Amino acid sequence: MVEHTDRSRIVSWKSLTAKFPRSVAGQVFVLEVVVVLVLVLGAILALALESRRNSESEALNRSVAVAETFAHSPGLVQTLKSPDPTAILQPITEATRKQAGVDFIVVMNDQGIRYTHPLPSEIGKRFVGTIGPSLAGHVYTESVHGPLGHEVQATVPIDAPDGSVVGLVSAGLKVHNVTAAGNRQLPLILGTGAAAVGVATVCTALTTRRLKRQTHGLDPVELARMYEHHNAVLHAVREGVVIVGQDGQLLLANDEARDLLGLPPNAEGRHLDELRGLDPDTTELLLSGRVVTDELHRAGGRLVAVNQRPTDPRSRSMGTVATIRDSTELLALSGRAEVAGKRLALLYEAGVGIGTTLDVERTAEELALVAVPGFADFVTVDLADPVLHGDEPGGGAVNLRRITVHGIREDHPFYPRGRLGSFIPSTPQAQGFDSGRSQVVPDLSVAEGWLAQEAAVTARVVEYGVHSLITTPLKARGIILGVVAFWRSQRPEPFDDEDRSLAEELVARAALSIDNARRYTREHTMAVTLQRSLLPRALPDQSALEVAHRYLPAQSGVSGDWFDVIPLPGSRVALVVGDVVGHGLHAAATMGRLRTAVHNFSALDVPPDELLGYLDELVNRIDQEETDSTTGIGVTGATCLYAIYDPISQLCTFATAGHPPPALVDPDGHVAFPELPTGPPLGAGGMPFETAQVRLAEGTQIVLYTDGLIEERTRDFDVGMELLRAALSGRGREPEENCQAVLDALLPEHPQDDVALLIAKTRVLGPERVADQEVASDPAAVADIRDWSTATLDAWGLTDLTFATELVLSELVTNAIRYGSAPVRVRLLRDRSLICEVSDGSNISPHLKYAATMDEGGRGLFLVSQLTRRWGTRYSPQGKIIWAEQPFPASVRALAEQRREASAAVPLASS
Repeated sequence: MVEHTDRSRIVSWKSLTAKFPRSVAGQVFVLEVVVVLVLVLGAILALALESRRNSESEALNRSVAVAETFAHSPGLVQTLKSPDPTAILQPITEATRKQAGVDFIVVMNDQGIRYTHPLPSEIGKRFVGTIGPSLAGHVYTESVHGPLGHEVQATVPIDAPDGSVVGLVSAGLKVHNVTAAGNRQLPLILGTGAAAVGVATVCTALTTRRLKRQTHGLDPVELARMYEHHNAVLHAVREGVVIVGQDGQLLLANDEARDLLGLPPNAEGRHLDELRGLDPDTTELLLSGRVVTDELHRAGGRLVAVNQRPTDPRSRSMGTVATIRDSTELLALSGRAEVAGKRLALLYEAGVGIGTTLDVERTAEELALVAVPGFADFVTVDLADPVLHGDEPGGGAVNLRRITVHGIREDHPFYPRGRLGSFIPSTPQAQGFDSGRSQVVPDLSVAEGWLAQEAAVTARVVEYGVHSLITTPLKARGIILGVVAFWRSQRPEPFDDEDRSLAEELVARAALSIDNARRYTREHTMAVTLQRSLLPRALPDQSALEVAHRYLPAQSGVSGDWFDVIPLPGSRVALVVGDVVGHGLHAAATMGRLRTAVHNFSALDVPPDELLGYLDELVNRIDQEETDSTTGIGVTGATCLYAIYDPISQLCTFATAGHPPPALVDPDGHVAFPELPTGPPLGAGGMPFETAQVRLAEGTQIVLYTDGLIEERTRDFDVGMELLRAALSGRGREPEENCQAVLDALLPEHPQDDVALLIAKTRVLGPERVADQEVASDPAAVADIRDWSTATLDAWGLTDLTFATELVLSELVTNAIRYGSAPVRVRLLRDRSLICEVSDGSNISPHLKYAATMDEGGRGLFLVSQLTRRWGTRYSPQGKIIWAEQPFPASVRALAEQRREASAAVPLASS
């Protein structure tokens, strides 16, 4: 009966358990469906709200991105400075707006005045929005009611190169479009939610059915077997796995974790604080439960990377699981990669930092600056002495000059900069220079070849702590220019072969730049030598002007600037300053041709405008010849200013061919720039040149210069003119003082163009040195002129010149009366020589000829040429002037010299 009862109970229990899973499974299924439905509906609502918020966020982000992109567009700052920014920017902003998907892009100035707008009628009006934060350099977003309606917009500053804000860019969308974008996503969200409910319901049903099928009839043996399989896999992987409970107990650690962390066999089940062999930092991480990815920690002699996550992503109540892998080899590889990266960075720095100038010494310094301290503690550069002068090193023994000594400290123990000497053959420097190969010395203290150079110096270097050396020859285009030495003192590791290759890379980059600088130095020296040989070496003696001058060639290459002081008949003086466009030998040679031409044309004694006309024709002819021959480049452009000063009339006649105007400094120190007729540059042709006359008070300084003095990249032409005015203002300064003051005020530290400066202080030839007499149109008047000249010369103390002067005046006056026209005048000038001038109203010039034996005439001008040092003809608007110049006798010259020594500072007008 009992047995039957037990069996019935068992049957009843089986039937109950058979029914129970079905009813519970059904309830679980319904519950899961309800939960999934609630979650999906909540997700749909959240997604709808998130979609709306994301639409607005996307609109703002897109507005900021479009505005910032447009604000940093290349050339935008220059466009804002253009005369009509709207004409350039309006089509660009409209095209960009359509492509970027925004409703408007507005470019405005720093006052908020629009340059662009989708509605052209809004251009030129004030921007609707807040611009204060953007003018302070910030990105500002806001919602406003603008011309297009309710708008969401972002305003971004436009920064100039100096960091100032020169304008603003605003981009945005209408709020209606933003909201519409979110509403358009609602059908998709609802549809997706419905699909998710259906999929979740089906998945729940399938999962429930599958779970029932999988767990039905599963016995403990099968579960144990499954555990054994999982355990085998857990301990077989090559990555440590550690599971820590919420209370800090070590729940599980596989074999790899035990090995990496050095855990004891009984570690599982113990609190982590009890595990003494565990690194404290690792213990702190495992107990903290924080999420980390590849965080490096020390574990004994290893470096391990730890990844840690909670076992339950929604809650940490179940503890954390950490995976650990050995990264020691990876660290070594990354260390080598880091070293390679530093070397690449050093080579990049060398590429951009070496050779920035065409100066040999500066390039050597740049090499040292790049190498210290990243590669070496000290760097010395020694170059063959001819290299500094632009030449190649000669054969045989070569002396090296120390160009650079640079290091981590100033109190270095090496040879000083500027030392010229040689290295003995056993030293690495000499071996490298001779063989062209780098030499590595790991330990200087035992390097006998290097120690033999100079015992006192090498001992001082070793005592200083320098222990390793690499010497690398500076070799470019097959020529060894010098040697570079890299020294280490603070860094303990010696140089090795890898360092040798890096040193050779650095030196190779510097060698090419040094050779380019050497070649440039040679060409620059040649050009400067040529130009200086073509410029006046000494100014001629004359009494009309006190002259001071300066000529400074550009550091980056000579050009065609020149100046001249040319004495003319009648005590007049011509002042010339010119500039040939371009640099180099061609410009210097062209300048020499033009300067020679000016001298030749000045000998014709023509007015300044005619002389510039002749010079213009010459430049055109040179260009034509060069173009026809196809072997030259012609004259690319030239300017010139030519002035003639007459110390008797005190008139200065100017003519300019595209040259900057002169400056006139009166005796009181006031500066004026006279307005001269504008003439085209030489070679431009098409327009005649004109002259302008200015009467100058005695002591006025005429300042002529080239554009290299006033024009500079960092300032405008007008600013340079005002600086020149300020530098010249001041009373009581002589030309030499003004020259220096002008250069100090206007010349930059590194002039990019030649500078020619000529300052001439006017003097006056007073009435006591000038005698003038009108001659009647009667041959009998010649006798009166002889008597008049004799009396004048007696008064001047020039009695010794009376006979020759009477003969000269007799011939010249007779020719003027016979062949010229009235009025006829005679003028005597007592300057550095005696000058006789006979003028008449005719333009017919006499010619010197040799008369035959039986000819009765034709010997007059021949006699004049024999009695005088020189003679000639010049033309004036009233006719012509025949002049003849006689040197003073020795006695008169000695007396004049004594007078000049006694009153060196007294002007001619009062002497």
